[in-house]
Amino acid sequence: MTQQYAPDGYNIGINDGLAAGQTVMHLHIHLIPRYTGDCTDPRGGVRWIFPEKAVYWLS
Repeated sequence: MTQQYAPDGYNIGINDGLAAGQTVMHLHIHLIPRYTGDCTDPRGGVRWIFPEKAVYWLS
């Protein structure tokens, strides 16, 4: 993937346990390629890449 799409960085996310926000008890890892300028402010990492999806449980 790195050679084909040449991302500038990655976010890697795991929610493990209720206290960490896990809502379905299983393990999966989010690996998200990131590009400079792909969002207005990348601070906050995985949760806020797509602000409109950050509070997904209200959808």
